[in-house]
Amino acid sequence: MRELGIDRLESALGTLLIVADEQRLCALDYADAEERMTCLLRRRYGDYRLSEVTDPHGFSSRIRAYFDGDIGCLDTIPVSLGGTAFQQQVWTALRAIPPGSVLSYGQLAARLGQPRAYRAVGMSNALNPIAIVVPCHRLLGADGSLTGYAGGLERKRWLLRHEGVKLDTLGTGN
Repeated sequence: MRELGIDRLESALGTLLIVADEQRLCALDYADAEERMTCLLRRRYGDYRLSEVTDPHGFSSRIRAYFDGDIGCLDTIPVSLGGTAFQQQVWTALRAIPPGSVLSYGQLAARLGQPRAYRAVGMSNALNPIAIVVPCHRLLGADGSLTGYAGGLERKRWLLRHEGVKLDTLGTGN
């Protein structure tokens, strides 16, 4: 049975669940989405056990620093994502979007060399196991509107503002 460590961190967006293996971050989700996180972990690992830990590998401290304004501190956190080859491409490409920047799902699909795969990008985005660190919140609808975020649009809005995105300059639906 796979042993994973879990820490709980209070943030401006509520309690965060931080799950790590021996070296890397495996999951980051909101406490009110614990069932979703559990489902993704079970799909990936089968049987696993979560043990309470404090600040695994310093990840919790770095996530706290992000919320305190050190926006770039998440860029070097090592992650273990699982997923299909395409999902891994999408999630890796998300990490290449600089803080304060946004792309549409179609723009990210085009960066991957598959401009018609915007729906597949959206589906991969929805299954991202590591919120915030793998910044799926940086993707917008084709018209620049805030669309789809597992943590809810209010959290997505907060994260984008925190990173310096001027939401009033984006499309409708903000």
